[in-house]
Amino acid sequence: MNIKKIEEHVRGILEALGADTESEGLRETPLRVAKMYEEVFEGMKYSNDDLAEMYGKTFEENIKSNNSENDMVLMKDIEIFSHCEHHLALMYNMKVSVAYIPKVKIIGLSKIARIADMVGRRLQLQERIGEDIADIIMKITESEDVAVIIEGEHGCMTVRGIKKTGTKTMTTTLKGRFNTDVMLNNRLFRMI
Repeated sequence: MNIKKIEEHVRGILEALGADTESEGLRETPLRVAKMYEEVFEGMKYSNDDLAEMYGKTFEENIKSNNSENDMVLMKDIEIFSHCEHHLALMYNMKVSVAYIPKVKIIGLSKIARIADMVGRRLQLQERIGEDIADIIMKITESEDVAVIIEGEHGCMTVRGIKKTGTKTMTTTLKGRFNTDVMLNNRLFRMI
């Protein structure tokens, strides 16, 4: 990430808005924004493969029992934020739920939350956040049965344009049996 270039462009945007970039309140704003961008867009430094490697610590367990074919791990209400790639607007109040059916590898619960957080730290679309999280969980756990459900509010809907505060967007990414097994799918949505 090129902090100096971000700083220069933020200064240019402020000037284009007619702001006095030498005023006391704005003098250091370009650098502050550049440092903030470095933090909030940290996920852009990593591919899904990088994140799978970073957070790929698993536990290999003998988890198969008589009825384990549909045993599910579900983590819900993981709070994240992101920024819409169309307007650079904040996507906020986002809650992510991730479910998978373990085969042999079980991922640590904190790793699921870290993956969701880091995927959100990219210029994104909500739909892609779900796809990316599912892709990474599938790589780590080697399970093709993964579901990601996201609910969030979008600044591009609530503070500009149509200005409909409180409007929520829900997206689902359903892989494997979550997409084909109606009973499993119904069970997932009852749990959420």
